[in-house]
Amino acid sequence: MTAELSHDEILRYSRHLLIPEVGLEGQKKLKASSALVIGTGGLGSPVALYLAAAGIGRIGLVDFDVVDESNLQRQVIHGTATVGQLKVESAKARLQDLNPDIQVEIYNEPFTSENAFRIAENYDILIDGTDNFPTRYLTNDVCVLLGKPNIYGSIFRFDGQASVFDARVGPCYRCLFPEPPPPGLVPSCAEGGVLGVLPGTIGTIQATEALKVLLGIGAPLVGKLMLYNALDMSFDFVNLRKNPKCRICGPDADIKELIDYEEFCGVPGSGHDEGSAGEGWDINAPQLALLLQGPSAPLLLDVREPHELEISWLPNAANIPLGTLAARLSELDSAREMVVFCKAGTRSARALELLVSAGFKKVKNLRGGINAWARQVDTSLPIY
Repeated sequence: MTAELSHDEILRYSRHLLIPEVGLEGQKKLKASSALVIGTGGLGSPVALYLAAAGIGRIGLVDFDVVDESNLQRQVIHGTATVGQLKVESAKARLQDLNPDIQVEIYNEPFTSENAFRIAENYDILIDGTDNFPTRYLTNDVCVLLGKPNIYGSIFRFDGQASVFDARVGPCYRCLFPEPPPPGLVPSCAEGGVLGVLPGTIGTIQATEALKVLLGIGAPLVGKLMLYNALDMSFDFVNLRKNPKCRICGPDADIKELIDYEEFCGVPGSGHDEGSAGEGWDINAPQLALLLQGPSAPLLLDVREPHELEISWLPNAANIPLGTLAARLSELDSAREMVVFCKAGTRSARALELLVSAGFKKVKNLRGGINAWARQVDTSLPIY
């Protein structure tokens, strides 16, 4: 199926038309194509921008977050003027300004087992711009079950990965990673940080792979995992094979429908409040402020990394980074009331689990972390 180009579109895409591998017919093919971008954050920003600029006729955007100032260091599809807006609305406006000839469909909802088929079935390819394992496995399984390519990317600090998982002609994501990592082993970018330009590098590679797949040109990264390190500017490639024991694309696959991915990964998906340790284990910032004014103030345990103390800190808090906590439990008094905190409550929730399993019973998690304290108690502190 192809679509005709107007004179204005021929001018807009003239640099594509001059490339023999694309040409007029290839550009018509792009106009008739569709791509679903799952996530409009660090990876989704450059992917969506470049696919829109390239003339993909219909682009779907899935996200349910709002634009925050902390996004702007890397999520270049958004801007200061759209802080507080829905990300899908902000992204759609930017894409339509960039290219008014394309159709942009938005889904302001989490990508879940309940809605994934409905959202994805009418797109040619899916592009993984997610930041959590439940949604990553869900995206893979949707692609396998619907017979669609999965343009994969991931980022952390200075490192990135990219591949094209297409179970019809090569391995899928589960072939490479049959099981998710143990909960808490791999920190998110919100916890560990990311170089602002890194998602641009990986996202544009994902956009490149998407265009190659849709045009049927070149050698897409099917059966290859690209590994990138920004510090030494290195690109490495790992050859991948289909796993004959893969549970979803192998000959004896037992996964025939979408599953509970949060349960499978042992962690909440992107729709969960990661600043909470769960009912009964949390204390909010105003409650903690009152306790600290009382006669028997609890011990404050900061499980952030030492360099984070340069940004913000709470007086008299003990600092034991989460990664060293298991080896330093003897430094803590299990009989004393304790409140654990980190940046936003995610690492401290994991620290609480470790402490409770080691026999500590008088322990609470500061819901939302020191950022919540900065919002609700001490507004002189920066939020990061």
